[in-house]
Amino acid sequence: MLKPARKQEKNDEGRMPLLDHLRELRNRLLKAVLAIVAVTIVAAFFQKEIYDFLLRPLLTSVGCRDGVVTAVNGRPCALLKTDTLMAPFTNALKVALMSGVLLATPVWLYQLWAFVAPGLHKGEKKYAYAFVVVGVPLFLAGSYLAYSILPQTAEIMLGFSPDNVQNQIGLDSYLDLLTRMVIVFGLAFELPLLLVALNMTGVVSGKRMLGWWRGMIVGLTAFAAIATPGGEPVSMLLLAGPLAVLYFIATGFSLLNDKRKKRRDPDAELDDDEASVLDLTPEPVGAVESVARPALPGQSTGSADASHPQRLNGYDDIT
Repeated sequence: MLKPARKQEKNDEGRMPLLDHLRELRNRLLKAVLAIVAVTIVAAFFQKEIYDFLLRPLLTSVGCRDGVVTAVNGRPCALLKTDTLMAPFTNALKVALMSGVLLATPVWLYQLWAFVAPGLHKGEKKYAYAFVVVGVPLFLAGSYLAYSILPQTAEIMLGFSPDNVQNQIGLDSYLDLLTRMVIVFGLAFELPLLLVALNMTGVVSGKRMLGWWRGMIVGLTAFAAIATPGGEPVSMLLLAGPLAVLYFIATGFSLLNDKRKKRRDPDAELDDDEASVLDLTPEPVGAVESVARPALPGQSTGSADASHPQRLNGYDDIT
């Protein structure tokens, strides 16, 4: 008769063998992928509404009407086109998949944090839900920012077109650009959560993060110049400005978190090879117990005369 498998005891500190870590990672990834697939299937039934929403920034800013080459405002316009037989089908799949990734953000963000959370202390695991609650609006805010600056970017790009030239934009290339911008902007807005997670796990302190502010401003500006397709100053500032504000918010939170840790553990900021400060303040010593206690085996308690001094707690001065 086979014995039932012994249930593995749960470790409060999150320690587990390597195979268990890999198994946990597989389960988390599977749940995230299943959530994305489920939302993608639902989004396929609302393909027309999603198409109208995604094409609105381009059509309202540079879309051509009635086959003209120049829009009403005198600026060049563009026509959307598909050039292959399978393009409409692949574009529909692409739109549904992009919608699935965006709308399933709460699920895969939670799965990501739930995989990292066991490495934290037991009292810090409660921040897993806070990570999702804050991370989802940040990702959606970055995605909406990419969606909102697209009309201005399209006008600037088509402004380089020569006169009497008809601009034809492939629908698949436009969707690729929009998807890339949405994902890049959304992930960029997760920067404060990454910094807070590094601070909570003890990788970087708030003081060190504050010392990086000059380099971070330059780095965020360079990132905004690369991430925005137009590369013009307004779009750069629309991305670099919020990222800088979020960075300083994360730094302020990390400083407060470091103070909280220091109050609980004064030696938390010490390195492994650094000694803690000793408290040399003398304290009053209480009275020594004079009650006789049983001696060790082979010892006698002695007497109170000069040849056998009274033992304290069953021991003499030698023992």
